[in-house]
Amino acid sequence: MQPEDLRIEKMKSKGLDPQNWVIKYADYLYSYAFSRINDQDLARDLVQETFLAALERKERFEARSTEKTWLTSILRNKIVDIYRSKSTGFTRELNAIETEVSETDFFDHSNGHWNDQHAPEEFGIEYVDALENNEFRIILQACMSKLPALWLSVFSMKHLDEQTTEMICRELQITSSNFWVIIHRTKVNLRSCLQKNWI
Repeated sequence: MQPEDLRIEKMKSKGLDPQNWVIKYADYLYSYAFSRINDQDLARDLVQETFLAALERKERFEARSTEKTWLTSILRNKIVDIYRSKSTGFTRELNAIETEVSETDFFDHSNGHWNDQHAPEEFGIEYVDALENNEFRIILQACMSKLPALWLSVFSMKHLDEQTTEMICRELQITSSNFWVIIHRTKVNLRSCLQKNWI
């Protein structure tokens, strides 16, 4: 056997099959990246970088997860790096948000409920229709693309990747109070955009 053949056999014994990664995982990884960063070119680049990084780190694969999970984890770390790079320099914006917005702007301090003008409204999407779900997804993506980079990062990590608040704060180097202000403002902005474009 040639050395290259031995190397391929060794990878296959660990459950790795790099020659078929593009066929098996490119579409999934692209969708994963695009839903979190909303940039087609960057999503494509990140998938390519993921495959390259996986090839460079193939010895580290311990087969404790599936090949797909391992590749997704590498991609997730690359996306967090993008979030982190986009979030630097936002300290002034965060300080402005903190002074500009307080909970009483949105909530009644006596009972903790929404103020009338900020209370959530029905979206009218309670029924399941595949075509309308696809339209809704497109509108949601468009609304998300209007968010500031840091807000999109925080929202994606919290609600798409289901990261803990502590992890998000550590990764993006923001305070817990900044996190809650950002997540709240993001939800209010997304709700407003969806109400305007979907209902």
